[in-house]
Amino acid sequence: MSDRADLRADCASCFGLCCVALPFARSADFAMDKDAGEPCRNLLDDFRCGIHADLRRRGFPGCTVFDCFGAGQKVSLHTFSGRDWRGDPAVARRMFAVFPVMTRLHELLRYLDEAAALPSSAPIREDLRRAFEEIDRLTRGGPGELAEVDVGAARQSVSGLLSRASELARAGLPGRGKDRRGADLLGARLKGADLRGADLRGAYLIAADLRGADLRAADLLGADLRDADLRRADLTGCLFLTQAQLDSARGDAATCLPEALVRPAHWMTPVA
Repeated sequence: MSDRADLRADCASCFGLCCVALPFARSADFAMDKDAGEPCRNLLDDFRCGIHADLRRRGFPGCTVFDCFGAGQKVSLHTFSGRDWRGDPAVARRMFAVFPVMTRLHELLRYLDEAAALPSSAPIREDLRRAFEEIDRLTRGGPGELAEVDVGAARQSVSGLLSRASELARAGLPGRGKDRRGADLLGARLKGADLRGADLRGAYLIAADLRGADLRAADLLGADLRDADLRRADLTGCLFLTQAQLDSARGDAATCLPEALVRPAHWMTPVA
């Protein structure tokens, strides 16, 4: 699993970009409407969130599952050299336009870094490293260059490599032939299912019952795990699983996690 500091969000080194640049609508995830470019009412003068420790109870669980993969500090400290968005509308507009682009590029970097670290990726490791370097080069452009980046093309350029890394890692596992990529598994009853090595990339697992499921080495890149029940599930060695995905799900003390991820604070203890 990737553990690079520059691919982890460092909110203390960011100008609260996710709290300003991104829009959200009043829903189960957000307690109010907010337009893109409008500072959240909970954003403090020092760019910290005034209700960070109480987001879920105050109606903002959507904030707790967002991950910029380190894009916030890159835009704040590198792209704009430490100049924040307050006081200059022109800077603000460019910064807010660049932040979503940087976030998507950093997400690709995170996946490429994890793929390159897999022992099974030896046959394609140099290709993965070259792809990482190319995406990283894009992130180091100026505001104008970043605004012109075709994120879709960048994603397409690495998609095949990430798929190949996944295939190599899952080779020989029982579920390697279980291709549920992009499958609609909303609310699916998968309690105790053997999903070892399954391809669940981009699958819709919203509110799925995965209690006690064996998901070891399953590919979960982009899978939607919102409100999925992962109590007592085994996620050891899952591929491309992010902290944000875990944070959006439900689990307990008996859920087995990949080493680089942490148990979300809101998860309950196991039920009998």
